[in-house]
Amino acid sequence: MSDGEWLTGCEVPFEQGWRGREKLLQMVVPAIQECLTLIGNTSVQQVPLLLCVAEPERPGRFADLDDGFLSDVQARLGRAFHADSAIFSRGRIGPVEAISRADILISASRPYCIVAAVDTLLTASTLSYYHEKRRLLTSENSNGFIPGEAGAAVLLARANEQLLPQLCCVGLGTGIEKATVEAEEPLRADGMTQAIKAALADGQCTYSDLHYRITDISGEQYGFKEAALALARTIRERKDEFGIWNPADCIGQPGAAIVPVALGVALAAARKGYAPGPGVLCHFAADGGDRAALILRYLRRAA
Repeated sequence: MSDGEWLTGCEVPFEQGWRGREKLLQMVVPAIQECLTLIGNTSVQQVPLLLCVAEPERPGRFADLDDGFLSDVQARLGRAFHADSAIFSRGRIGPVEAISRADILISASRPYCIVAAVDTLLTASTLSYYHEKRRLLTSENSNGFIPGEAGAAVLLARANEQLLPQLCCVGLGTGIEKATVEAEEPLRADGMTQAIKAALADGQCTYSDLHYRITDISGEQYGFKEAALALARTIRERKDEFGIWNPADCIGQPGAAIVPVALGVALAAARKGYAPGPGVLCHFAADGGDRAALILRYLRRAA
């Protein structure tokens, strides 16, 4: 940086010094391949791949991801996915939109969908932008985040009581926030409140059915304030504990990949028995104002 200080970042380690699109491929292709090992005898051509990347307006975003990156992934895997496969260039909200699309596709008889996401904030242009905006964590700025990168994927299918236990997405909601992290308007968390209310309504549940939260908050005070305001405006019952988990504390802010990472955290916590309970509220916030919330429930046995 211009002041000569080293910045802290969370880099995915590789033996070779991959950069650019090649590194994105190296991060996401193994995650997708792992999902493919779970589809049994189902032909890959029956499985749509919904691939999520950074939003076009994000500084430092690699060019032409919308046009050729999906083809690059298929070529690297040596597989052709279903014609409904698509790119979602929506940053941290993209995977939630992809999950909504997957629900439609699975309802239309697709046996599975793969929602994958890959992103990196560890490029010179991206780091320079956030550093100039005083949004990176440095020795002189405690109100900042640690940039990171990741590739992650989840395999989605219709809920099936014969295949319990399983992690189910039972509610989804979205909203728009005008008082974004770089805006000067007072924050009321209108967008996140809207998203959480919509997800609760979609899942036909209340906070009594939820036991903890997983979010994309990555160190900036704005995210914690928004989460607190949204909770205060949506909760109607007393909860002695309602913990908030932030995977970015461990891996940095990985951009679009944070949503499948959060789903993986929820699944691992439930399977290994350290989750506070089966009900999870996940919520995510894009810099541009888009907000999204998911309600997850881990089902161990039939109701």
